[in-house]
Amino acid sequence: MKLAWWKILSIIIILYVIFVGLLVPLKQGITAVTPSSLAAGSSVNLKIIGYNTKFNPSHKIRVWLKLDDDHALECNKVVVVNETELNALFSIPHDLPFDSKVKDFTLVVDNALDGTTVLPNAIYITKNDSIKGDYVNAKIENLTKATEFTFPFRNILAETIRNTYFHVPLWFAMFALFFTALINSVKFLRTNDLTYDFKAAGFTYIGLIFGFLGLITGAIWAKHTWGAYWSWDVKQNMAAISVLIYLAYFVLKNSFEDREKGARLSGVYNIFAFMAMIPLLFVIPRMTDSLHPGNGGNPAIGSQDLDNTMRMVFYPAIIGFILFGFWLAQLKYRYEILNAKVIEDSNEG
Repeated sequence: MKLAWWKILSIIIILYVIFVGLLVPLKQGITAVTPSSLAAGSSVNLKIIGYNTKFNPSHKIRVWLKLDDDHALECNKVVVVNETELNALFSIPHDLPFDSKVKDFTLVVDNALDGTTVLPNAIYITKNDSIKGDYVNAKIENLTKATEFTFPFRNILAETIRNTYFHVPLWFAMFALFFTALINSVKFLRTNDLTYDFKAAGFTYIGLIFGFLGLITGAIWAKHTWGAYWSWDVKQNMAAISVLIYLAYFVLKNSFEDREKGARLSGVYNIFAFMAMIPLLFVIPRMTDSLHPGNGGNPAIGSQDLDNTMRMVFYPAIIGFILFGFWLAQLKYRYEILNAKVIEDSNEG
């Protein structure tokens, strides 16, 4: 039992990640605002579509267009159409407190039942320079704080933000498995003990499975956020090349009848594969434009995406997938050791 505690822990963590990661609702959000472009001096009825919202006429709802921390416009009237749709009537002043011709405004919706929902860059307003002095500033204050346990809502990601708990930890686990395979390959080259070669092959095998799962979950995510399963993004391409390099490890290993010779050459290749993976995954994508977060100037998931509620699932997911991967690798190399002994005994008999 003492030897199996970490295996049991891996299962418990993964079950926790699956149930909590998929069942906890997303925070209320705004999916659409029409029209998105306004002219100064006009009166407009903004149609606001919410997500997971509970708009109700019996609860106070306030709506602002926020320019910055010091300047905002408050709507004149809010009409609740249904739980996910609002109409907000705004009178846009001719004179606005910015110098450029066009400026983007953030939409802020405060619902006494749901809390506050924000949509950055929601509305673009074209300024009228011919009239001065009719701007009246509105303060955004006394906002309602949501009390429910939720995950953050992001317009581009929506429900697919949950893939963070699977796609990213799979890559962490793959890297840990390949690194452990590297260590065992080095140990084999130093000692000629085939046990280390079996371990290196087992960790590489499971690492490859996790790598393919990472590519699949990434492709599914890309379909929903970028519009296609494969966009030939630099990070996608480099990840695929890294997996193919490791796939060649087994091609090389199985191409020799002499097991020790195959083990030695594949051990050297394993070192090359790991060293090649580092620039492919962590250097090249940062040197060019990329759709992938954290590469090519595209910021990685930050505090607005990976908030404290998500960290409660994301970090355990990394630990759970790594432990589960090590368990599978252990089963794999033990099976191969037993299989090799059976073949050796049968040849001797």
